[in-house]
This record gives sequence, structure tokens and C-alpha cells, in this order.
Amino acid sequence: MTGPHAKLAELGHELPEVVPPVASYVPAVQSGQHVYVSGQLPMAEGKLLATGKVGAGVSADQAKDLARRCALNALAAIDSLVGLENVVKVVKLVGFVASAPGFTGQPAVINGASDLLGAVFGEAGRHARSAVGVAELPLDAPVEIEVIVEVA
Repeated sequence: MTGPHAKLAELGHELPEVVPPVASYVPAVQSGQHVYVSGQLPMAEGKLLATGKVGAGVSADQAKDLARRCALNALAAIDSLVGLENVVKVVKLVGFVASAPGFTGQPAVINGASDLLGAVFGEAGRHARSAVGVAELPLDAPVEIEVIVEVA
């Protein structure tokens, strides 16, 4: 078996269930050859894995792991809509980091998501990106990501 599912397994990951929306939106939507994934929080089995600010209560390393979980949740949303095997390019990733005053390590935190996408899709996983520090995120989550992919 080859492809993104095999690569995820090789990396020791399995796709989680799609995280149900916490408000009025859908997890992902396709428009033409692009899938836009709604903001994904670090949820597992219906629970937020951590709360608080990065740089005060949540370490940068923990937040990087949480960003990886956000990426897994985004992949689950893509897979449920169009199938991961149909992704031809990860176009853009936007990462939001709930940051304590003075915390400036947002790019390293969001690398958790970027590195996973690169590992799963290889060259097609290289993407444009923004890593933004914010005061608050939904449910007091430390990290949130959104992704845009091109599909066949």
C-alpha cells in the first residue's frame, strides 16, 4: 500500500474521526479543485487536548505537538470529503497560536503541522503559510490551523 494513508501509518499516526463543528460551519468544503478546511483545534475523542496560552502554561514543544494534532484533524476532514489520495498539492496553511505576552515562537509551533503535511505528501506537501499570534482562540485552545489543498 502506498499513498498518504500508508505514509501516516508509517509515521505512527492514524486518521481520527472528523471533529464535529462547534458552531455554524462545516469541517471542509470543496470549491472547484480546492478544499478549504475550517479551523481545526487540537481535539481528540471530543476533548480539547490542552488549554491556555503558549509561553505561559503551554510550552512551545507541547504546542508544536498540538499543531500536529490539528493537522491530523484537518487531514481527516479532507479525507472524509474527497479522499486524501486525491490531494495533489497542499497550497496554504494558516496557523493561529494563542500567545502569552512576549511569546514570538509562533513559526516553530506551526512547524508541527507543516512538518506533518510535508512528511505525508512529500514535495506536494510544501506550502505557503502564515503563523499568527493571537490573544484568544475558541474554547481557550492554544493552537488552531486551517488548510487549503488542491485536489484532482
